[in-house]
Amino acid sequence: MIEVMIVEDDPMVREINSKFLKRIEGFTLYEAVSNLEDAKKYIDLKKPDLILLDVYLPKENGIDFLKWIRAQEIDIDVILITADKSIERIQDAFRYGVIDYLIKPFSFERFKEALIQFKSRYYKFKKNDEIEQKDLDQLISSSNTSQSEDDFTKGLNKYTYRAIWDEVEKSNYGDVTAEELAEKLGIARVTVRRYLEYMEKENKIEKLVEYGKVGRPQYKYHRV
Repeated sequence: MIEVMIVEDDPMVREINSKFLKRIEGFTLYEAVSNLEDAKKYIDLKKPDLILLDVYLPKENGIDFLKWIRAQEIDIDVILITADKSIERIQDAFRYGVIDYLIKPFSFERFKEALIQFKSRYYKFKKNDEIEQKDLDQLISSSNTSQSEDDFTKGLNKYTYRAIWDEVEKSNYGDVTAEELAEKLGIARVTVRRYLEYMEKENKIEKLVEYGKVGRPQYKYHRV
């Protein structure tokens, strides 16, 4: 599990972000704190994998905390969460190595996108000592490419697509069904089937038909 610390002074926003996090598979809340002193204390006790960091805190600034993390050479990834839309602030954030920047208020889908992209990169790096250029390019492009109708047929969503494809990849070339994926991801079965059919058109998966003794045939999908 990927351990996440939330640094947010507003208790309502802190609670919302904590609930959002619980809805995404593969993540667990390490600690949610309201100030930087507590954040530093918990980092000393145990380093989380990811920090969701607010910028404006009472008498404190999240950017200063980000700079402190880098100065201390602490290996923690950071996603900045703030109402600050200024270009100067955004540039500072990326110069000091944030992996994403969420502007309040944001949707759960945008929050989920940031976490799923992080998870994909996190495990890709964790299980490999080296990476080929094409795989690195794919990771970079997935972080920077916005959805358009050129990428997906109308009505499909790149975040949902990514979540379903991640589960297909986890099957390690085994068979999966729309029902299994729907239950695991909390997505309607008919929706999952639409994405699987699209992946089949992309030649990423193959649909297999399994006939039983009674009832309708069962459709299984196999990664190509």
